[in-house]
Amino acid sequence: MQSMMIFTWIPPSWGSIDWRMPWLIFASFLAGALNAVAGGGSFLSFPAMLAIGLGPIQANATNTVAIWPGQLTSIAGYRNEVKKHSRLALKMALAGLVGGSVGAIILLNTPAKTFLDLVPWLLLFAALVFAMSDPVMKQIQRIKGSSPQTTDPEIQAERNYWPLVIATTVVCFYIGYFGAGAGFLIISLLSLFGFQDLNEMNAMKVVSTTMANGMACILFAFSGKVEWRYCLAAMVTCAIGGYLSARVSQRLNPRFLRGLVVCIGLGMAAYFFWRNHS
Repeated sequence: MQSMMIFTWIPPSWGSIDWRMPWLIFASFLAGALNAVAGGGSFLSFPAMLAIGLGPIQANATNTVAIWPGQLTSIAGYRNEVKKHSRLALKMALAGLVGGSVGAIILLNTPAKTFLDLVPWLLLFAALVFAMSDPVMKQIQRIKGSSPQTTDPEIQAERNYWPLVIATTVVCFYIGYFGAGAGFLIISLLSLFGFQDLNEMNAMKVVSTTMANGMACILFAFSGKVEWRYCLAAMVTCAIGGYLSARVSQRLNPRFLRGLVVCIGLGMAAYFFWRNHS
């Protein structure tokens, strides 16, 4: 447990030194590195925002805005897949807009104490989703590989228009409210609706999650809940951590990294359960 608590501990004040900014920069750098190689960086950056003294809703809003630019740039990497399924991409974007907006509005109207009580449950849910993602995706790939694709995935998605849009909107509501682990949920949905190509699934995921988080960012910014000096510092250091870690990610064991993310998430959930009841 001590190894988990280090991410939410602030060093004591020595003289007039303000440790909050250096501590946030360090945690955000690690979060960016983790996002680049395995995902789950919010397990570090969100508790770090709480640790420097931000309220729970302010910490969530600031963290969401800080990591959004990295999501936005991901769309460029999937532009060919987005063009291929442009009609579906528009629907996924619409689902993200509606779900993310509603989730963010409800978050902004949630009492801080209530949201703080929900934090350990949200972290636990996200950690369990992350833990399930690898075996579930392997099983999906095995099932897809054993049966040849006979229908274009976008045609299948069109046939199931309302179920897909409604399900994606629900996930995007969670993204606007908290969001950790939601990417896997959308990939699972797309797989159920006929997609087999992982790049295409990731493209549709990025469209919906970027729109959901984008709308949340706008609402958070206008609500005054974003602490901009911490947000900008985290934004820059997350990007640096992601860039540097991408260079060494191929040398690391993906299974170990995913296990590390799950352990961090469970550890953070356990810590907040303890803190809320101590």
